[in-house]
Amino acid sequence: MNMSQQERDISIPANWDRRGLPGWCYHSPALLELEIEEVFKTHWQIACHVSDIPDPGNFLTFDLCGERAVILRADDGTVRAFHNICRHRGSRLVARDRGTCPNALVCPFHGWVYNLDGSLRGAARPESFPGMDKSKFGLQTVEHEVWNGFVFVRFQPGPQPDVHTLLAPVAEEAAAYRMEGHVPVADIWTGTSPVNWKSVRDVDNEGYHVAMAHPALQDLYGSTYIDEPYVNGVSRSEGRYTPSPGRRWAVRNYKKFSKPAPHLPEHLHRSWNYYGIFPNAVIATTPETILFYQEFPSSVGSSLLRSGIYRNPDEDRQQRAARYLASRIDRETVDEDIQLTIWSNEAMASNMFEGFYLSDLEYGVRSHHDHLRRLLPVYSLDEAPPEAELAAVNTALRDTAGS
Repeated sequence: MNMSQQERDISIPANWDRRGLPGWCYHSPALLELEIEEVFKTHWQIACHVSDIPDPGNFLTFDLCGERAVILRADDGTVRAFHNICRHRGSRLVARDRGTCPNALVCPFHGWVYNLDGSLRGAARPESFPGMDKSKFGLQTVEHEVWNGFVFVRFQPGPQPDVHTLLAPVAEEAAAYRMEGHVPVADIWTGTSPVNWKSVRDVDNEGYHVAMAHPALQDLYGSTYIDEPYVNGVSRSEGRYTPSPGRRWAVRNYKKFSKPAPHLPEHLHRSWNYYGIFPNAVIATTPETILFYQEFPSSVGSSLLRSGIYRNPDEDRQQRAARYLASRIDRETVDEDIQLTIWSNEAMASNMFEGFYLSDLEYGVRSHHDHLRRLLPVYSLDEAPPEAELAAVNTALRDTAGS
């Protein structure tokens, strides 16, 4: 599944553009509006894992850039996804982040009642709606798909194929983890960061900084770490444990206690893998856990961070200890990455920032930027167009490219 160093070098054109996106792309409100409509709403997003809603009536809400969904387990055991919008007045039908509604969903505004399959059971004071056909007022479905236990949603049709086709390049390896059988370690976590969402992705899309910025990861797998670029919306990275016992306490003891599940093939026994999903998500695997993380724009200079962690349901004490140690390493890395994104994002507003100059080891950044350029050609402009004209300029560039 992974390319050798020689194959990776061959895949990088000798004259590839090392500049990346220009700085103005990180602080343009007009561009953010296009990103929300044409990048985030039209691409698959991870809402949760099936184990977050194990029983009929369990639900979890998922909000994205003005859109809102409720993911629930129906009476027949299937996973359903609906717009979290009452068909009466548009109220948020489910107000809590998660919970259980054993029999039905009841709108807190006027009391309209919906069955768990989304059909309207009844409106409050039905006699005040003469001739109402209940069959026309069921909840609106959100496009959704389950892949290896992860529930993906998409709010608008977009350029990506179905999830199984999209993730086919990593499907065989991912299946070895038996992800669908994992259970939550805790509730889905959310936080905020004072940066543009692309700065989060830029840091996460390359391992060139691991040696300097992540001492724990460098101790764990630094000398073996490889990145592969985004190809058709999917990237892959891998870090195999270094042969040394580890200098840091958490790494040394993690390597000592790490104990893979019996079903994992040998080549995954001592490896952390990361599957990038364009535009903004990663599914990560260790011998002890699987997890996802993603970021969404809250504003030009603020991002919502979101993550869920899942474990094997039958882990033993040694595996639980290894999972704890892995989480210590991961928390340290997250804190380091957040600081890196802040420093990087600050530069984008400076008149002295002259653009990226990317190493061959940062081809993941470049390939992610290339995906963005294909969606919104306005990214290719070195100078920012007037905010009021940005959308029109983007349309003109797209029309010119298509003619």
